[in-house]
Amino acid sequence: MFVACIDIGGTFTDLVLYSRETDLEIFKSPTTPGEFENGFINVLRVAADSHNRALGDFLAKTDLIVHGTTVSTNALVEGKVAPAGLICNAGHPDVLTLRESPRKRAFNTKIDFPPPYIPRNRTCEVRGRIDAMGNEIEKLNEQDVIAAAKYLKKAGVKAIAVCLLWSIVNPKHEQRVGQILKREVPDVPVTLSHELNPIPREYRRTISTAINASLFPIVSAYTEKLANVLKRNGYKNELLIANCVGGMMPPEEIIRRPIYSVMSGPTLAPIAGMHLTTAENVIVVDMGGTTFDVSALRGRRLVVTPEATFGMEMLGIPKIDVRSVGAGGGSIAWVDAGGLLRVGPHSAGARPGPACYGLGGSDATVTDANVVLGIIDPDYYLGGKIKLDRAKAEAAVGRVAKQLKLKPLDAAYAIYTTSNHNMIGAIEDITINEGIDPRDSYVVSGGGATACHIGEMARLLGIRRFMVPKFAAGLSAFGGLISDVRWEETGTQNTMDRDFELAKVNKLLATLIQRGKAFLKRAGFGEDKQRFEFAFQGRYLYQSWDIEVPFELTDGKLRKEDLPGLSAAFHQMHERIYTIKDEADVVEFTTWKVRAMGDTGGGGRRGRKLSPQQGASQAKSRRPVYLGKAGLQTLPIYEGAQLGAGARVEGPSVIELPTTTILLLDKQAAVVDDHGNFLVETA
Repeated sequence: MFVACIDIGGTFTDLVLYSRETDLEIFKSPTTPGEFENGFINVLRVAADSHNRALGDFLAKTDLIVHGTTVSTNALVEGKVAPAGLICNAGHPDVLTLRESPRKRAFNTKIDFPPPYIPRNRTCEVRGRIDAMGNEIEKLNEQDVIAAAKYLKKAGVKAIAVCLLWSIVNPKHEQRVGQILKREVPDVPVTLSHELNPIPREYRRTISTAINASLFPIVSAYTEKLANVLKRNGYKNELLIANCVGGMMPPEEIIRRPIYSVMSGPTLAPIAGMHLTTAENVIVVDMGGTTFDVSALRGRRLVVTPEATFGMEMLGIPKIDVRSVGAGGGSIAWVDAGGLLRVGPHSAGARPGPACYGLGGSDATVTDANVVLGIIDPDYYLGGKIKLDRAKAEAAVGRVAKQLKLKPLDAAYAIYTTSNHNMIGAIEDITINEGIDPRDSYVVSGGGATACHIGEMARLLGIRRFMVPKFAAGLSAFGGLISDVRWEETGTQNTMDRDFELAKVNKLLATLIQRGKAFLKRAGFGEDKQRFEFAFQGRYLYQSWDIEVPFELTDGKLRKEDLPGLSAAFHQMHERIYTIKDEADVVEFTTWKVRAMGDTGGGGRRGRKLSPQQGASQAKSRRPVYLGKAGLQTLPIYEGAQLGAGARVEGPSVIELPTTTILLLDKQAAVVDDHGNFLVETA
């Protein structure tokens, strides 16, 4: 029986396949924008052909399919979401207009004030009020709700978001609004803020509810279409969809809360990084066809951020902290009006792709530059399954060279190094800008193109150790293959360390644990397959912003003797993020979280161990590679798939695998570990 994870990228759709008989395998097929389900089936067909099976027979032998989707992310980025309406309290229709000020862009005077996510002409006010203590100080005016339902139906909305003040303390009014809407507009899906994102910050709760509502028809249609396509082709088992908190969810759960599918694919890479190394602090990089994604592990924990944004909007929910820049293998090189070379953010994507693909693309891309430099062998792309056109790559790079008045090789190297510096900027953003020295971290390098660049980036950053996994080209897909089902329940209970309301916090935690258990039960996990993690959001008294801090919980309850540990953990986290702490100050706890995880057995899907290397590593050939100041050098080329455990390859050299190419620079040496991963150190 097979287990598969499929990750749809900007250029290729990746499939990482596991079975006990055949071990781990990776397959790729071009992504099909606008019809992602076709690329999904195509890559399954590639895997089936590899095993000499018909697609239906292959799917019948597949136990589980895990999927990382970009549908919701693309819809948000392109503005192609469903028209949604918003119902709010009377006097508060401008939450989405006023929003929160962007803290990291406060001094950028060139930013235009953006329109609200849901416009005012689709925003309806209803009378009624709950106060901060949960008391009803004004009854809900149900006639306002009925009028709003009729107006929004006439306005053609496809979903409705409901966000009322202090519904997180007393949801009575929101629940009644939901009941009335179900009666008045039964065909329109409704998202209630206290159910989706019960946090006290009004804008974050409202924007997350609005986004969820606008994505509901899109994600629902895509998920149902995908499930039907799989069913027609013979698949009858379980499908899991990636979420943005670092795990998987059944399709019906992701349909209920589609916002959790936003930017979910890249969050699988740090999951893979956590399983591939035992290092405490890890930087995980993943270069695809369109973007370069960077994430981190701190103390072997995923870094969760409540500040995730797209464009000028905040997502409003916590997600694994992944930073992205437009620096992929398909990123287009261009010369600006000042005569400076730029690379990205625009990408050639899957259609037409880089010039060397021969599919109609004419712009020079990073992949074209790597072909011209000799780093990528045009006859060995995807192990020889795709033949690249070197002449077209040279012609595309030549046009850039003419604009820059450089020789073609120098122009190609300029594209290469510019792309490297773009990616270095993203690494610095999640490390140096967060008070972390990247030289203290271990790097896991994912993405098919990254291994061509990581040696140079590591040298410039002063990083001495990094890993190129055997399946680097499918790092996110591998992360999905080994990840757990994961869900997060959140609740608000404001209290302080000097007068901690232990009984109320324990009551809330018990409720959140029960909700988590109910989710895992719906997903089919017995108690022996369940585990839970806990975190709180806190701040120093009178601070504006919270930080998230994980904590341990024994038997589902906090005890009085645990409270000093909560405060100490907050001080430590505050110092790590901001470099300062004040242990004499009061700590205010605002929000409590329970993460429920179901064990899918992914921990055992790391693959078989390699046989030991016999003798010294032998190069299969040699070819010229242009290395900038070092000029054109004839480097040894090694066949990575034929190296055994313990094999050592010293740079400068090139290691080729079917789905990635590793460029080792001078003084860098790679050693193959037991699972075929390449561990690189700089002398």
